[in-house]
Amino acid sequence: MARAHNGWAFLWGLATAQVVSWGSIYYSFSLFVVPMEAELGWTRTEINGALSSGLLISGFAAYPVGAWIDRHGGRALMTLGSALATVLLAAWSAIESLALLYVIWIGLGLALAATLYEPVFAVLTRTFPETYRARITALTLIGGFASTVFIPLTQLFISEFGWRNALLALAVCNAAICVPLHAFLLRAEPGHTTRAAGSGGGSARAEENILRRALRHPAFWGLAVCFTAYYAAFSALTFHIIPLLAERAVPIATIVAAVAVVGPAQVAGRLVLFAARGRLSASFAGRLATLMFPLSVVFLIAFPSSLAALFVFAACYGAANGIMTIVRGTAVPDLMWREGYGAINGALTLPSNVARAIAPFVAALIWKAGSNYDAVLWSILAAGFAAALAFWYASVRRISGN
Repeated sequence: MARAHNGWAFLWGLATAQVVSWGSIYYSFSLFVVPMEAELGWTRTEINGALSSGLLISGFAAYPVGAWIDRHGGRALMTLGSALATVLLAAWSAIESLALLYVIWIGLGLALAATLYEPVFAVLTRTFPETYRARITALTLIGGFASTVFIPLTQLFISEFGWRNALLALAVCNAAICVPLHAFLLRAEPGHTTRAAGSGGGSARAEENILRRALRHPAFWGLAVCFTAYYAAFSALTFHIIPLLAERAVPIATIVAAVAVVGPAQVAGRLVLFAARGRLSASFAGRLATLMFPLSVVFLIAFPSSLAALFVFAACYGAANGIMTIVRGTAVPDLMWREGYGAINGALTLPSNVARAIAPFVAALIWKAGSNYDAVLWSILAAGFAAALAFWYASVRRISGN
């Protein structure tokens, strides 16, 4: 295992697990909505509510997950998260009750909190304190292919074997790939022994002191407002972009083509950061991402009937999210400090994940009140600019020397 930590094999293993976790649990959900609706008679609102409940639970679990990794490392928690995902995906395949679907997704929310980017960012930051930024960038670059791999793969499973057997296949993917990778790769985390030996009351008190110190620092609150506003706006736009464009009578083929630009644009944004690592500061990357997002919304508002503007929007929107994922993973050590990374990042993740879960519903209420998407777009634009201002404030108030 030492050899894995000295090279990139450790990173490739974690990145592979990220592709499977994101793809099998998160990105696959939308593909099961229609067949479940047809067979079980539930409405799309009822089915999508299960996903929202899972995302809410994931948000609330972010801080304890981060604090656990600070104290004990990621092996036990991330292995358990993948095992939990395996069991719950299999249970979902036999679902007959809507209430049970919600129970399953509450459990999958815990699995998401234990297996997706935030815990692995904490592992990489504590394992590679000198090169965490390059490794987080590389990890998200690989993880960005989760939807590219698993959306067509899951659709193939559904088409060939039915949605219930497709869920069993996804459960097998977690059991065969994620569980062993987390169990064996993470057993040799540097620093694990010393941190574990000091765990207990003293470690808990030190963790509380670190979090109190963070809560007193302006950079923390700047990042908290930035991430919460950004992910609320991003989530609202993500869930409403297709009905928004349909309301403008954009042909469905054009909508699909524009949305298809988003994924490659995310990867392109991350590639630029990876190629320029060491030459672009974290502050610059964050300011770039938080300005590109509202700029993309401006194109939607200012040029509602322009196809060229639609594709510029998709490119800016995708690139902003690709860069922002990396900023989210590196902002705490870059603008504050590395000590207690998991707990601090978890505290920042909690409000942003909650906002991400409820923003689509708030946007739907705004749309219903105005009978069109104009007010929704202006609200998203305001949240985007609030995120940009908050990140600028956090970068100005960063810890001296970072």
